[in-house]
Amino acid sequence: MCSTDVVRWDSQRLSESDEVGALPGLSGSAIPGLVRTISPPDFAGITFHEVRARSALNRVPGGSMPFDWTINPYRGCSHACVYCFARATHEWLELDTGLGFDREIVVKVNVVDVLRRELGRPAWSRDRVALGTNTDPYQRAEGRYRLMPGLISALAGSGTPMSILTKGALLKRDLPLVAAAARDVPTWIGVSIAILDEDLHHSLEPGAPGPRARLDLVRAVRDRGLSCRVMLAPVLPWLSDREEHLDRALAAIAAAGASGVTVLALHLKPATKSWFMAWLARERPDLVRRYEELYRAGAYAPASYRDMLAARVAPLLRRHGLSTGPS
Repeated sequence: MCSTDVVRWDSQRLSESDEVGALPGLSGSAIPGLVRTISPPDFAGITFHEVRARSALNRVPGGSMPFDWTINPYRGCSHACVYCFARATHEWLELDTGLGFDREIVVKVNVVDVLRRELGRPAWSRDRVALGTNTDPYQRAEGRYRLMPGLISALAGSGTPMSILTKGALLKRDLPLVAAAARDVPTWIGVSIAILDEDLHHSLEPGAPGPRARLDLVRAVRDRGLSCRVMLAPVLPWLSDREEHLDRALAAIAAAGASGVTVLALHLKPATKSWFMAWLARERPDLVRRYEELYRAGAYAPASYRDMLAARVAPLLRRHGLSTGPS
């Protein structure tokens, strides 16, 4: 988590029906501001930690990305993707990076007001801001808290270009607002579709909308006259990287009208690697040794694998008329 992305906590207790207890490592903190920890009955198994954020905008260091700032209204993600690279962000809050990441969602309830204040500063240079680079801004929590409409409106109203990356079909709700924003500022939409196989999807992305729902989202974005790049990522070695799997995925993405596609191999940072390897040991023990060998040198697949994947994908992209590259 970025150093500017600081949250404040309060130990205010709720009614017995809502209160789920103090957070690990945070009990007894004397921190000002309204905070609740709740587990609503319509979100079975999910706990929301409502916090007041000091900042909304997080600087991306070093020009390493095609955007300069990010906003993350939520921490943790109920999509529960086993391969999610953002699991390590829960360590900063002393929360579990496995099931805790999937089920304990931090909600920055004041993020819209904080963003408006930051965008109103004379020094704000209207650099591109990305939403969805860490945890998904259109996960199920957004249906309850509705933070994204305020964020989109604030960015557009200040003349700030923005991009949104999601695998959440809930984006459809805000497409009229996004289309209106795109008339005022440059706006990029990306949809993440990692897996087309339904069984593999249910095992690896149990809380996320299915691949058909995400392809429908691509169509809905395009029907609004917006460009929509698909992230075919992560590609999972020996699970979703066969030529026939990639061909089927790219054919479906092209048929949905995607403006382009970015294909990326799985990477496994430490908190994610331990969770993913535990899944692999349960579901595909035959692949454990191969993954250990492939990722023995670090979080990223070696250049030899990435080169092989690029060579396999290139003719398929041409076959289906899809452009590639950064969004």
